[in-house]
Amino acid sequence: MAAQVVKLDKTLKAKILSTTRVMPKKPLGRRECQLTTFDLPYLAFYYNQKLMIYKGGADFEDMVEKLKDGLGVVLEEFYQLAGKLGKDEDGVFKVEYDDDMDGVEVVVAALEEIETADLMDEDGTTKLKELVPYNGVLNLEGLHRPLLAVQLTKLKDGLVMGCAFNHAILDGTSTWHFMSSWAQICSGSQTISVPPFLDRAKARNTRVKLNLSTPSDAPENGNATKPMAGPILREKIFKFSESAIDQIKSKVNANPSEGSKPFSTFQSLSTHVWHAVTRARQLKPEDYTVFTVFTDCRKRVDPPMPESYFGNLIQAVFTVTAAGLLVANSLEFGSGLIQKAINMHNSKAIEERNKEWESNPKIFQFKDAGVNCVAVGSSPRFKVYEVDFGWGEPESVRSGSNNRFDGMVYLYQGKSGGRSIDVEISLEANAMEKLENDKEFLMET
Repeated sequence: MAAQVVKLDKTLKAKILSTTRVMPKKPLGRRECQLTTFDLPYLAFYYNQKLMIYKGGADFEDMVEKLKDGLGVVLEEFYQLAGKLGKDEDGVFKVEYDDDMDGVEVVVAALEEIETADLMDEDGTTKLKELVPYNGVLNLEGLHRPLLAVQLTKLKDGLVMGCAFNHAILDGTSTWHFMSSWAQICSGSQTISVPPFLDRAKARNTRVKLNLSTPSDAPENGNATKPMAGPILREKIFKFSESAIDQIKSKVNANPSEGSKPFSTFQSLSTHVWHAVTRARQLKPEDYTVFTVFTDCRKRVDPPMPESYFGNLIQAVFTVTAAGLLVANSLEFGSGLIQKAINMHNSKAIEERNKEWESNPKIFQFKDAGVNCVAVGSSPRFKVYEVDFGWGEPESVRSGSNNRFDGMVYLYQGKSGGRSIDVEISLEANAMEKLENDKEFLMET
């Protein structure tokens, strides 16, 4: 076992066996859909990567064929993922599909000396980087690349499914809707239970012209030297049991103010993380610290959109305070800031944000989340451990290496189910070392 640990200290290199393309099984003709104000800011993010580790299953080749076959079926509904980004004559971005396009890229690879247990390390996904496609690829490159790439890597006792989604065309809710629908088909269903709602214009139909034509025009390139000069980051997954989550929530809600609403699990856990990261960074009392959450707006827009809305329907919600003020106060203080910011982000605020952006479009960089930030993406509401393609639930679900920066946090449903939550954090190495030894954060006090 010691030899295996040494081996996994380095990035794993899988042997590529084949690369193919998968299209919808039925011809659909030409389709196109204008990207909305909710989509466009993410063009200079990187592809959104998800990594799922499965143990067991039948013959690997049979599993691959089953996955490809199911993918062809589910793409009949989610055909936008088999298309490309395009621009019309006015420079307005759109997602377009035609039957003669290349479709979804599927890479088959092998790493047969490695077992699923070897990949369960909680120290992030850096060494798993080569098991997920499109590392360091900007969403804008969807003009000439597939909008979805999948890598299926054979292990000694299972497989790794690495997926890279173009974040300019869908958010986390749509990502997991697609994944669960694909799994449904592979598990024997003839049709998916909830078809995607594809009419983005119902959420926003403003035509926004952007002067972006090739990846070299993306703002990211203007700061190409920044990552080299930036801090060394570490990733780690902290697993909070149902009991720990209940304790955190109970502590935050211990002394409610008169007339206040109870703090949710998300607000309570977020404050717990924000406090701990701020302590670990050893900020000066006067230093600002920002909390950012990418909020689902499907039920917040007017009129509300269905949960099945396919695309991006999220906006970043910010709150800021002085580090000294945050850590000197109880958790209720930070939770109150987060709760207020989220509650204020109603349909009027969303409309104002959209109009402001449309009057002066700004293409975000993935790390534009604020100074000394804690930025939360993904959600424990996503039923990631129910994505079963016919050989059992995943052993682990993680984010890939793209779109990580100091303070980025991904929340996932815990493997043990219920109210358990996995907190995946990227932090500057010295701060991470302090966080790992923070007994209050780890709930060991």
